[in-house]
Amino acid sequence: MTDRRLLAANGRVAHIALRGAVTARRFVAPVRRLVAVPVADLLAAPDGARDRQLLFGEAFDVLEIDRGHAFGLAPRDGYVGYVAAGALTDAAAPTHRVAARATHVYTAPDIKTGEIATLSLGSRVAVADDGAPLARLATGGFVPAVHLAPLDRPEPDPVAVAERLLGTPYLWGGNSAFGIDCSGLVQIAALACGLPCPGDSDLQAAALGTATPRDAPYARGDLVFWQGHVAIVAEPDRLVHANAHRMAVAVEGLGAAIARIADQGGGPPTGRGRLAGRPRG
Repeated sequence: MTDRRLLAANGRVAHIALRGAVTARRFVAPVRRLVAVPVADLLAAPDGARDRQLLFGEAFDVLEIDRGHAFGLAPRDGYVGYVAAGALTDAAAPTHRVAARATHVYTAPDIKTGEIATLSLGSRVAVADDGAPLARLATGGFVPAVHLAPLDRPEPDPVAVAERLLGTPYLWGGNSAFGIDCSGLVQIAALACGLPCPGDSDLQAAALGTATPRDAPYARGDLVFWQGHVAIVAEPDRLVHANAHRMAVAVEGLGAAIARIADQGGGPPTGRGRLAGRPRG
């Protein structure tokens, strides 16, 4: 495997499972940490470009700390990169996920008190007391219980999850309700339903692509791939996608999107996929 996005090695250090497969000064077992900030950028290099993002409570398996950044991989999809070391912590294992588009963490069990943070859809939290109306978090603070769902209860419909993010600003490499791109939207919808999903559209096309004939009718939950872009089919003639044309997550007619992208030099769709299958527990 030579794709640096999925290769847990940087020359200095490598995942212990890669011993004999790559060259590195050290082979180490990863140390699991959790994201302690609302959104953490996953970078291609320390202080480098953003590849993707991790949300509060998501896991990151650390192989080394270098120049204030942790090198490792996100177990949700195996994506490799660097996260600011100060954004990671040891904390109680999450029990719930944020199921609303976003939620506030309050300082006290009263919505009139100040908020500590705002968390995106897909964030993970450890609930110490799930009493309504505000659940107490093991990490401190209180979240509206109605905005949370147990991790062992996946969503039934990835399209409905994606539609929850309509209007979210477009952000290259974004994975949150504060900013998201096309593949981030597909991934956040899939993960909420317990479905494994890579982080980038080319990886999604390889993992989720199907042999569906090009002239087969589109159905809810289908994916449409272009070179560097992916959209989710909501209805046979309607897409939901994060796109730079609207600079937001938006609904667009399927035919109109295909024609517009071709007119802008993006060419025709390159493949199809499917957001469906047996959810993971």
